[in-house]
Amino acid sequence: MELSIVVPVRDERDNLEPLVDEIESRLVSAVASFEILLIDDGSTDGSSERIADLAASRARLRGVHLRRHAGQSAALDAGFKAARGRTVVTLDADLQYDPADIPRLLEALEGHDAVTGYRVDRRDGWVRRVSSGVANTVRDRLSGDRVTDTGCSLKAFRRECLGALRPFDGMHRFLPTLLRMEGYRVVEVPVSHRPRRHGRSKYGVRNRIVRAFTDLMAIRWMKRRRLDYDVVRTEP
Repeated sequence: MELSIVVPVRDERDNLEPLVDEIESRLVSAVASFEILLIDDGSTDGSSERIADLAASRARLRGVHLRRHAGQSAALDAGFKAARGRTVVTLDADLQYDPADIPRLLEALEGHDAVTGYRVDRRDGWVRRVSSGVANTVRDRLSGDRVTDTGCSLKAFRRECLGALRPFDGMHRFLPTLLRMEGYRVVEVPVSHRPRRHGRSKYGVRNRIVRAFTDLMAIRWMKRRRLDYDVVRTEP
């Protein structure tokens, strides 16, 4: 399998079929073989049933269903473990990302280990855009890493990179930094952004600021306490 598309799903029933249709239409002539994994993170709106129905009629589609709502990091980790592709791409199920950008990420992956998108002309309200800008600035300063848009879910990874990740709740916010800490090469590329068509965002300003800051402090601690040494010789 050349490519796996991993999509966390939380109450996105009406977006799922259009998303799958769009991914397939964009990639069928660009990628030799690919699969789409929809990871249901304890949805209560019928998304789980919709995933099962779609998987029954779409050969490229696989559903992964978590027992209960466990969060975006858990859904991604479950998707990473289930993925069979040599390359793994992630994106949200809200239709705000354009699958037409995926071939650009795959092209940028040449010579790198991971690619992270950054949204241009964001189609969110001004409160979300301003708060995201402030959060990115604080994150870069405290983590010692530079990521233009840490909230962009459109990313591509070589499969071997994912084995270096140590899963934890909040991991999804820091994937580029975590990979750079392990010595992997990460590059950024611009991606488009679209208005949400159906449903509501699950991530507001208030419900993520405290947890994101706590996770950031953990990353800062990990970077400072990380072992850094080389063995130059071992006697027989």
